Amino acid sequence: MKKLLLLALPLLVFAGCAGVPEGIVAVDNFKLDRYLGTWYEVARIDNRFERGSEQVSAIYTLREDGKVRVSNKGYYPEEKKWKSVEGKGKFAGDPTVGALKVSFFGPFYGGYNIFDLDRENYSWAMIAGSNRDYLWILSRTPQMDKAVFTRLLAEAHAKGFDTLRVMRTRQ
Repeated sequence: MKKLLLLALPLLVFAGCAGVPEGIVAVDNFKLDRYLGTWYEVARIDNRFERGSEQVSAIYTLREDGKVRVSNKGYYPEEKKWKSVEGKGKFAGDPTVGALKVSFFGPFYGGYNIFDLDRENYSWAMIAGSNRDYLWILSRTPQMDKAVFTRLLAEAHAKGFDTLRVMRTRQ
């Protein structure tokens, strides 16, 4: 029994990685078909997966099985090299709510929670991971209007993100 618990513990830890941070609410009336396509990373809280990258973008397309293909790429200037990774996403629950789970590593999923979105044009989005150590500001274009960015940063701060850790992504 003890051995079984030790084997299951890492799975329980990873299972908690696909949640929503307390106090963050994913957008409702979400339309996946409008969200699909290319997004550019305007800013992020740096993380070990992207550290050192710039010109980061993601392309979301629908897979035959109904899941979402996630194709991320970024340029690493110190290595003078482009890197890309492909993953899959699926809704964490109701498909009209912008809460997804994304996996780049087999059965392990992380939270992808769209908590603010340009509802009219789907031209920008703000994403939280499973905790407040993960934040992304995305745009359909490599550059974002400064006033919109400032407003999104203020909103992230009001929702408890450490915006002093947010870095602009060089595009």
